[in-house]
Amino acid sequence: MKMIFMGTPDFSAGALDALIQAGHTVTAVVTQPDKPRGRSGQLVPSPVKECALRHGIPVLQPVRIKAPEAMEELRRYEADVFVVAAFGQILSREILEMPKYGCINIHASLLPKYRGASPIQHVILNGESVTGITIMQMDTGVDTGDMLYKKEIAIAPTDTFETLHDKLMVLGGEAIVEALRLLEEGKLTPVKQEGETCYASLIDKTMGRIDFSADALSVDRRIRGMNPWPSAYTFYKGKQLKIWRAKPLEWIQNDEEKKAPGDILTVGKDFFDVVCGTGILRVEELQLEGKKRMSAHDFLLGVKLSTTDKLGE
Repeated sequence: MKMIFMGTPDFSAGALDALIQAGHTVTAVVTQPDKPRGRSGQLVPSPVKECALRHGIPVLQPVRIKAPEAMEELRRYEADVFVVAAFGQILSREILEMPKYGCINIHASLLPKYRGASPIQHVILNGESVTGITIMQMDTGVDTGDMLYKKEIAIAPTDTFETLHDKLMVLGGEAIVEALRLLEEGKLTPVKQEGETCYASLIDKTMGRIDFSADALSVDRRIRGMNPWPSAYTFYKGKQLKIWRAKPLEWIQNDEEKKAPGDILTVGKDFFDVVCGTGILRVEELQLEGKKRMSAHDFLLGVKLSTTDKLGE
């Protein structure tokens, strides 16, 4: 099948590569303009652009995909379908109706739940046990189009945003290849999105702040959901302390202990325990402001943490 592919980050590049390997003809790739990085301000191409260039596919990088000149350029390339995955711009109705099969989106959740920009982080934050990929017929709404195909995957108790992202990137490639085969065979039946829904809002840095008054399971989910970006953090003696890996444990306080959320309960050789609203958090990997990421063992070699210390404000 001939197609134009629209996408920008690693998640999209995985799907593009899968489509190419499956033998589909990608006549053009549309991605966001190169962005400056670091102090030098050097322009860096998106992962999708890098993938396209490796395969000799023409790359379009419009600042506004809905601009007349951008749409005219789209029309220059043959396409039965436009495949979209985390492109980063909203498509107009005119674009949605250009190809024979319209525009098909690869969305990283089981719709209708977790519409929006950050579904992978939010399924971890909310303690979901299952997520997946939905192949969707795009309309003018935000992730509201008819569902065409789904593939599920279990969320492991240790999954971070990074590990779950990589699993879904592979699953997304598999799903779009399977869905397009069924589409060509006329075997896909559109299903309206009905029932429980929620919106996965864009993640920002403030969402990484740890509230130890929450239960230990929730704190652990925040740490995993914010790893690697924007990272989960608290404070120790006025310095930011990022927590990269931890384990929630049950703990019932007796009347004599009088510990508050954020208090250090236990300091071991390879870990330390922090009191939460319910249970405790066993910290195993962290990063103090100005230092490199390290194990709790290495951290405790240089920092004399005690049970009189406290994390947070």
